[in-house]
Amino acid sequence: MSSAPIDTALCFADLGVPAPMAGALARRGVTEPFPIQAATIPDALAGRDVCGRAPTGSGKTIAFGIPLVMRVGKAKPRRPRGLVLVPTRELASQVAHELQQLAKPKGPWVEAFYGGVGFPRQVQALQRGVDIAVACPGRLADLINQGCADLRDVDFIVVDEADRMADMGFLPEVRRLLDQCAGDRQTLLFSATLDGDVDVLINRYQRDPLRHELYHDDEDASRATHLFWSVDRAERITVAADVVKRSGPTIVFCRTKRGADRVARQLETKGVPAAAIHGDRSQGQRERALRSFHRGEVAALVATDVAARGIHVDDVACVIHFDPPADPKDYVHRSGRTARAGASGLVVTLVLPDLRKPVKQLQKELGHPIGLDAVELAKVTPVPENIAQEHVAQEHVEAHSTRTPTRPPKPGREPLPDGKRRPSGAARRKAKRLATLELDEEPDTRAGAPKKKRRSPATPGGTRTPKGSAARHGRKPARPKAGRPAPSKSTTKQSSRKSANGKPANTKRAGRKAATRRSARA
Repeated sequence: MSSAPIDTALCFADLGVPAPMAGALARRGVTEPFPIQAATIPDALAGRDVCGRAPTGSGKTIAFGIPLVMRVGKAKPRRPRGLVLVPTRELASQVAHELQQLAKPKGPWVEAFYGGVGFPRQVQALQRGVDIAVACPGRLADLINQGCADLRDVDFIVVDEADRMADMGFLPEVRRLLDQCAGDRQTLLFSATLDGDVDVLINRYQRDPLRHELYHDDEDASRATHLFWSVDRAERITVAADVVKRSGPTIVFCRTKRGADRVARQLETKGVPAAAIHGDRSQGQRERALRSFHRGEVAALVATDVAARGIHVDDVACVIHFDPPADPKDYVHRSGRTARAGASGLVVTLVLPDLRKPVKQLQKELGHPIGLDAVELAKVTPVPENIAQEHVAQEHVEAHSTRTPTRPPKPGREPLPDGKRRPSGAARRKAKRLATLELDEEPDTRAGAPKKKRRSPATPGGTRTPKGSAARHGRKPARPKAGRPAPSKSTTKQSSRKSANGKPANTKRAGRKAATRRSARA
């Protein structure tokens, strides 16, 4: 087992990485390997099983990605050769993207398989032949059950975020998938913790693995500032909004899905553009939220623990525990979204009065000083490398919070004087309709006078303007028959249904009598 510091002055070429791949990494600004990469890449390239334990954000994807891309073989249709198992959709998409970058220009074909999207595209990719499949266990099991995938040729396996798999209850499915792979496979397992159920995976599916356990050193631990603030429930949103505005791009963690949606809406009302991401949102919504956060279009990403592990977002200045986690491991993984890869960051936990005791117990288990402080925004300062993104986010806030229109107002929508209210849409439509109608005669204002029916404007020839289906199909309006006077438009339905003595008439009987008279005349 390796736990000593690795000389990071090495370059990737010193680890056995081919010059074209090392050059591609250098063009992306990746020139020196992180400790977990320097420790595991040579052993994995030599064909050994590797078990890596390293903090979140330490570069594990490149650590297993380079050996996987270099050693995997060419796949047949529906039978991939390399397999990466991950717990969440976002992590699957991220890992697949990183492997595709490493595989350029003529390397193995990489495809991601996860739920929330349709099957046809994924089935077609498997039929063409996928060399490396990055998959969530549930979706991969569905594809196998439908006969679209076969794992018997898989001879290189990576299990990423294994402890998260255990927490989410995926280990039984992971075991069933691993049992279907080739017996002489190479297996790499990476996780932030290697205890409990994860140790069962190591003992059952790895052969004499080389363990590399790396920890935060004092310098790494000092890059993140941890603040525990005592707040009342009514001021939590205001404090969170102020922290986001001062610090820059921030991930806000909530306990429930509804809470995440509510907090995102409340941050918007405070002038902070925010997007929610959790399990009830569609895959497209989750991807759009992450893209908006990556681009700086939103300043706050409000998430449940679905985003706590394995999601790498560059330049996250701050993490806010809006609802403090109950488990120390959840606190570590949430907080690991900031202060990554040598950057600095801020972690703020908002503690309600009824949560003070459990939070102090959490501090004790984490090794933090026990106690709560009052809110002190002066401790929140923008991280220099995030100023540009904060500026973009602030421009977005100003553009969406102002009421001043950027274009000339449409006719009829000019600002009204103070104290005046604009008529509702229904009132405007009614006024417009009344303006286009004409009455046959002046309205009778006597009390009890019957209301007059509206009539449409007449054409110059005296005929009515076609309406309804006649207007749509270009037919002429019906004309009264010769010798029969046209019915008067000034009489109402109510008056036409009354007898001569003013009492309501029997309309059915009157109709039968009229029919009899017409037949007699005929």
